[in-house]
Amino acid sequence: MSKIDFDVVVVGGGPSGATAAADLARMGHSVLLLDRAGRIKPCGGAVPPRLMEEFAIPDSLLVARARAARMVAPSDRAVDMPVGEIGYVGMVDRDVFDEWLRNRAAQVGAERRTGTFERIERDGAAGAVVVYRESRTGPDMRVRARLVVGADGARSGVARDSLPGGENVKCVFAYHEIIKSPPANDHGFDPARCDVIYQGRVSPDFYGWVFPHGETSSIGVGSANKGFSLRGSVANMRREMGLDTCETVRSEGAPIPLKPLKRWDNGRDVIVSGDAAGVVAPASGEGIYYAMTCGRHVANAAHQFLATGQPSALRAARRTFLKEHGRVFWILGIMQYFWYSSDKRRERFVAMCADPDVQRLTWQAYMNKKLVRADPLAHLRIFLKDTAHLLGLRAAHP
Repeated sequence: MSKIDFDVVVVGGGPSGATAAADLARMGHSVLLLDRAGRIKPCGGAVPPRLMEEFAIPDSLLVARARAARMVAPSDRAVDMPVGEIGYVGMVDRDVFDEWLRNRAAQVGAERRTGTFERIERDGAAGAVVVYRESRTGPDMRVRARLVVGADGARSGVARDSLPGGENVKCVFAYHEIIKSPPANDHGFDPARCDVIYQGRVSPDFYGWVFPHGETSSIGVGSANKGFSLRGSVANMRREMGLDTCETVRSEGAPIPLKPLKRWDNGRDVIVSGDAAGVVAPASGEGIYYAMTCGRHVANAAHQFLATGQPSALRAARRTFLKEHGRVFWILGIMQYFWYSSDKRRERFVAMCADPDVQRLTWQAYMNKKLVRADPLAHLRIFLKDTAHLLGLRAAHP
């Protein structure tokens, strides 16, 4: 077997892999999109308006539009952050959303196959041989490609197989339950609002969430503490919010990476994308937009590689992504490291969220996916207030 079967094999059909496959197919390349059957990542499902516009996503895929977020402190103090007139937080159901993206990739020319990645083999001939199985007990199947894109999530098998250090990825472990949404209740559930819960008993190092999706809602939590019971925490949240009697539609768990990998390609014919590349925003855990953006950068770099045969072209994906989003990731990483480390600091963090400057710039940054520089005085005010909170010069409660 030495004939090249495809220009590119994309392993993983989530938002990043499906985006990369669609873009490469549109560029005229032969693409195989290989995805495991029935896999849905635990995810709040939030998407900004910029994603809808940038990736031509129809409004019909939105199951809800949240107009506010509520931040809940360890003391149970709640701070509402209304979006205002600048946009909304769109909500998607990942099972429907991801399948739509995979179908679009197929419609523009990518071939879809269902299977589980096993390994990459080398036999001295041109290209990499991707070995996969259509079922757990099925025979090994092989396909040869000029390039392999690993978009197979955190703890990626492709990264582990091909990249130095690809097996050592720091992760938060996330778990959520999708439930049938009730009407608004006296326990704090609001079908038009996203709740983010910053309490050590909910998560010792991350947060819990309640994200309404119209007819359903995602109730979840993340933590890097392996001894912490994610299921127990979700059960407690459901009970306290009067959601314990709601029907559970499904439950899912998976690792979420904490920072981008230092290298995304092997200098030869493999590159990773999305969660496999570690592009989940620290502190917020937001991943869909960044996964799809990463997939587009990877597709552009792959196109140059296929056109020139130069493996160095693959490096552009990481470089251009971090040029656009690296500063935001760095700031959010500092926020997570400092503010999530104790309930005392979480209390101060939620208090900061009550500030109008913080709310306005936070939502502008979320909608536009970049730091807002048009209002230096607002940034100065936030810096001074943030410093006061850090030094304990400002009370956590008004």
